[in-house]
Amino acid sequence: MSSSNLKPRTLSAVVLLSGTGTNFSAIAKAIQQDALPIDIRAVLSDRPRAQGLERARALQYPTQTVDASQYPDRATYDQALIKAIDAYAPQLLVLAGYMRILTPAFVAHYSDRIINIHPSLLPSLKGLHTHQRALDARHAEHGCSVHFVSDLLDDGPLVAHAPVPIQPDDTAQTLAARVQAAEHRLYPTVLGWLATGRLQCIHHQLWLDGARLSQPIRLDGLYQSGPSP
Repeated sequence: MSSSNLKPRTLSAVVLLSGTGTNFSAIAKAIQQDALPIDIRAVLSDRPRAQGLERARALQYPTQTVDASQYPDRATYDQALIKAIDAYAPQLLVLAGYMRILTPAFVAHYSDRIINIHPSLLPSLKGLHTHQRALDARHAEHGCSVHFVSDLLDDGPLVAHAPVPIQPDDTAQTLAARVQAAEHRLYPTVLGWLATGRLQCIHHQLWLDGARLSQPIRLDGLYQSGPSP
């Protein structure tokens, strides 16, 4: 993706994360390199000690914690989270390792504006522990997916897949490392399509370069593209 073809940074976003924040770091790196025209207005987490918050502070992004342990149920928590997010008026919510299941009311509030990355080739292997499950099922390939979010677990319109071949000597750890390398390239790529207007999600339908996207775009070889952030 050439920076000379990009529009000004007009797509505002809030990032939600729960853990280490490596996908956030990959996105931030692309922004710093003028390869991704997105304005990250804040990084929010449900966990006060999430490492991703430290990464964000080091890059001087505003951060905020909406601590899930302080709320009695999912609905109450999500209403507090909506209030925190809306203060930044983002056009897009970027889930980057956000580990909470969102309520239907939350998803409806941000309809067609929540995007996520998941470590499997959706719709296969929804949920957790995908790397070991791919090995146990003797899949020939694994990978990651970027999708817009619905109110079902790891569901919603699929934008792109980054396949990762499974090697005979793979463990869950070695496979996870290659999938993560693919994630760090797939997510900024798809966000770039959004930020430059190539990709749109309208009434739960995807459009890429003016044509309806009926199948996810397959981007091979992303796990081979050098060191991860």
